[in-house]
Amino acid sequence: MATEDKNRATAAAILPLVGGAANVSSIAHCMTRLRLGLHDRSLVDDEALKALPAVMGVVEDDTYQIVLGPGTVARVTPEFEQLVEEGRETAPPQAAVSSDDLAAQGAAIKAQQKAKNATPFKLFLRKIANIFVPLIPALIGCGIIAGLNGLLVNLGWLPAVTPALAAMASGFMALIAVFVGYNTAKEFGGTPILGGAVAAIIVFPGVANIDAFGQTLSPGQGGVLGALGAAVLAVYVEKWCRRWVPEALDVLVTPTLTVLISGLATIFGLMYVAGEISSAIGTFADWLLSNGGAGAGFVLGGLFLPLVMLGLHQALIPIHTTLIEQQGYTVLLPILAMAGAGQVGAAMAVYFRLPRNESIRRTIKSALPAGLLGVGEPLIYGVSLPLGRPFITACVGGAFGGGFVGLFNQLGDTVGSTAIGPSGWALFPLLDGNHGLGSTIAIYGAGLLVGYVAGFLATYFFGFSKDLLTEFNVSQDPAPSTVAATGGPHPTPDTDADADADTNRANGPGSTDSGPTDPGSTGPDSPEKAPARV
Repeated sequence: MATEDKNRATAAAILPLVGGAANVSSIAHCMTRLRLGLHDRSLVDDEALKALPAVMGVVEDDTYQIVLGPGTVARVTPEFEQLVEEGRETAPPQAAVSSDDLAAQGAAIKAQQKAKNATPFKLFLRKIANIFVPLIPALIGCGIIAGLNGLLVNLGWLPAVTPALAAMASGFMALIAVFVGYNTAKEFGGTPILGGAVAAIIVFPGVANIDAFGQTLSPGQGGVLGALGAAVLAVYVEKWCRRWVPEALDVLVTPTLTVLISGLATIFGLMYVAGEISSAIGTFADWLLSNGGAGAGFVLGGLFLPLVMLGLHQALIPIHTTLIEQQGYTVLLPILAMAGAGQVGAAMAVYFRLPRNESIRRTIKSALPAGLLGVGEPLIYGVSLPLGRPFITACVGGAFGGGFVGLFNQLGDTVGSTAIGPSGWALFPLLDGNHGLGSTIAIYGAGLLVGYVAGFLATYFFGFSKDLLTEFNVSQDPAPSTVAATGGPHPTPDTDADADADTNRANGPGSTDSGPTDPGSTGPDSPEKAPARV
């Protein structure tokens, strides 16, 4: 089947299972998930969706999210949008839900989900993620070009081409503050272009002629943090102007005052303050890995998945971006990526420890390739998290992998990533460091191997109690009724930077129900809601 036909077939299979075109209110996608706004949640057939070959799992939040995986989601979404549009054109002019009771039930479910995930801190982190996640494709593309260019320069090949590659790789990073400002204003309810205009001041070469706090400013000082702060300030100034400026003068006065007031505050305050904060972040990251590399890597690698499940991983996105902007790569992502390696090792141990459970083994076999490439949702939510102990031992594997990479950072061999988003084997093209690409790849690859082995051994020997083995090491039908089901909300994680405070409907181990993953994806809420058995 042609790729286009396959993607359209996937979209066509999904549409009726979410209540048809009339039930879809909005369509969007991130790195791994198709995100749908639905009029009535009760019209969705969760089990049939999860049974589709292309669907890795479903996640509930303020939108209904269908996990399709990186690459696939970007191709299926346009087909789905087209089918929805066609369905609306041909549908009879009647409401998708004829029963007021059903509509009220769907609204109540949606409101309950929103309230659950609408804590101020999580909403703030979600806004931060929404600012930076759209930038990830450009970061990945430019990062890979930067790696290719570095390789060609080191080999002395194509000297006439490498300057052009350098320009392609660096152009986006030189203007990233503008994109951050644009997205920030959009996310906080202002005019996006005004946010971009104010943030552009930060990268304008002419700021080198300005003194602030007794120091001469430099272009780019404050970076993405300064751009974020400047754009937020611009939004508040703009909203104030909209309230007080007469409508006849609004089109002239509001944009002028917005750029003028927030621009002056940026030049004579935010650039300096954000520059100091950015420098402190870079200095602290270098100090942390130089002095406590193995210990720091152990803690970061071991705690990343729980952080993701609480939604706190989203706070790392601007830190990654700041490090990439300052140093050309983030030293934290390769360490955090070891969490996925521990998950893969744990899943392989589960496979061998439960030789009679065809359902779980089938899930592991189908999800393992994606796990190796850094998409860990199916393994986490279909295997380790519902079982309980294997999730903890997977974190142990991530801790050992992170400690290994951190140790080499402490010894002077820095391992970094030129972009955020990918993980696992998919991170290899984005690796960079201070001792050549070969050394960097070797250390990262060895770290993955340590994570695999540690996760496997910890799970094989300590991941199962006698009761757990008795319950699950039996032949069982993959139907949900034969696995431990709670039917209740389930935590979910999404790198997918993307990244969200999601809740997942769990079918117990062996189901492919899943939530987000990250470094590229892996999601929020609390793990104690999983049907863990210890």
